[in-house]
Amino acid sequence: MLSIKNVSKKYSNDFTALSNFNLELEGGVIGLLGANGAGKSTLMKMIATVSKPSEGIITWKGHDIHKNGDELRHDLGYLPQSFGVFPNLTAVEFLKYMAALKGINMKKAITRISELIDLLNLNEVANKRIGNYSGGMKQRIGIAQALLNDPKIIIFDEPTVGLDPNERMNFRNLINSLSKDKIIILSTHIVSDVESSAEKIVLMNNGKLICFCKNEELLNSLEGNVWEYLTQESELEDIKNKYITGNIIRRNEGMVVRIISETKPKSEAVNVQATLEDAYIYYTSGKRGRNIE
Repeated sequence: MLSIKNVSKKYSNDFTALSNFNLELEGGVIGLLGANGAGKSTLMKMIATVSKPSEGIITWKGHDIHKNGDELRHDLGYLPQSFGVFPNLTAVEFLKYMAALKGINMKKAITRISELIDLLNLNEVANKRIGNYSGGMKQRIGIAQALLNDPKIIIFDEPTVGLDPNERMNFRNLINSLSKDKIIILSTHIVSDVESSAEKIVLMNNGKLICFCKNEELLNSLEGNVWEYLTQESELEDIKNKYITGNIIRRNEGMVVRIISETKPKSEAVNVQATLEDAYIYYTSGKRGRNIE
């Protein structure tokens, strides 16, 4: 179990990035959602032992990871949002280098690298210099290095940036296949990636935990409160000022606006099924009127 108890992170300029955060994770894919500045990257850096909490404790298998992080790091795979590579190395050379840093037996590493190269569709470029790779190929190399040591905890920070739709689908299938006996923390702005992969959601705002719950619990909390109706473009500004507004779709006859509201916004408004994006918008909005039940 990964346990986060009363964790806060404060910086010298009196900015609090994370405040009294509590969470216990046991297994499966956990989607980490929050706007920029919500504290997601701060939390992930502390779990990865890159940064220390100002207050509180994070434990793995009952041990404080910041007093003795070797056990955690042995079990950890981490893809940060900004991932650097050595452009003059080939993919195979780079992954061998990363395996050596992780202390992986080289014979086992070579077998594992071959598996990952195949799994991430990098066979054609495996022996070409990474400097010539596209952004999506470099991202797949980052995913591969995170999986080298067959980790028990995997942290992916914006893993699908630069991936095309097929590559994103392959990535989602990959993490779903890995999730049985691992803790996978998936942080992304692409809500559909979380919606299709995560079993539970950690929703954050302004450094605080809003909820830790199953997808369906989050969606059920908005049941009956998501609406759509046709309006004119001239009315949009007024609607945005009055309501929490989601997607707006242009049609020949006007604009179809999506609204999250506990009361019916207009007589012709029709109830529609809530999505994770609706929940994300609602619970991170200053206009919201209630908590998750």
